[in-house]
Amino acid sequence: MITFESVIYCLLNAGVVILLAPLFMTVVKKVKAKMQGRQGPPLFQMYYNIAKLLSKEAVYSDTSSWVTRAVPVVSLAVMILAALFVPVIFIPDSFGGIGNIILFLYILAIGRFMISLAGLDAGSTFGGMGSSREMSLSTVIEPTIIIVAAALATVLGTLDIFEMFEKTTALDIATMPTLLLISISVFLILIIETSRVPVDNPETHLELTMIHEGMILEYSGRNLALMELSHAVKQAVYMGLLIGIIVPFGILGSGDLLVPGIFIAALLFLGKGLILAAIIGLFESSMAKMRFFSIPTLFMTAFFFSALTIIIEVFA
Repeated sequence: MITFESVIYCLLNAGVVILLAPLFMTVVKKVKAKMQGRQGPPLFQMYYNIAKLLSKEAVYSDTSSWVTRAVPVVSLAVMILAALFVPVIFIPDSFGGIGNIILFLYILAIGRFMISLAGLDAGSTFGGMGSSREMSLSTVIEPTIIIVAAALATVLGTLDIFEMFEKTTALDIATMPTLLLISISVFLILIIETSRVPVDNPETHLELTMIHEGMILEYSGRNLALMELSHAVKQAVYMGLLIGIIVPFGILGSGDLLVPGIFIAALLFLGKGLILAAIIGLFESSMAKMRFFSIPTLFMTAFFFSALTIIIEVFA
């Protein structure tokens, strides 16, 4: 049942994720630039870029249909809906199916499918190539994501992400080595799903390497702003999931909803998100872009740690 608390949760959770997502993206770029001896962009550069793009007119290919026009809005809406499944400020009681990890995975799959469809719809060679590569990788990544979700459910004894976070906030991570194992898999899924190095290179437009950028290459103006923002929100959602598993301190219970507590919880999520974004930047800086046919090796690493977690939980 929808309650006043659930409405507050939706507004706060979606608002914080949307507000901080561009900052986390820029911090990753900043850390990578520093590691390469460059200054890097200002911390608020992505906010400036989105504001500038929103003021510009969108241009469409003559061959595109309503799919190209609808996908930017649908993609952002899907990512905001996914953000409601991962608490970053406080953990409410489950409502309307929100919190179920299987539903969460299906929602993310819808976002991936719609962006791939948009890449094909424009009739561009690069868009078709990017969509083809994305769908090829999806056939490999889907079983890995499912086994990671199964491992999380096995360790924490529930399919509900809200209940998972309630348990992790009450646990000492040092006493749960399997949570550390599964956090490695979640980190790799974060890298894979957000098209970061070594899977993809979000900074390149070389036709031989790009996947995500190829699918959105035909977008401009406000549509490009929505696509960039939805990509940033997707990264923030996965970061929130990893933070809730491995460093959940600071996330409030539903009975602790006071304005100072909410403010402190938001600051703590900001701090933990900045640290995790810096770690992602360092990870990318230490890796080279993998050959397309070598990428499943990374998937298998995440699969291995998840399967190992399940085996330990069942037989240990």
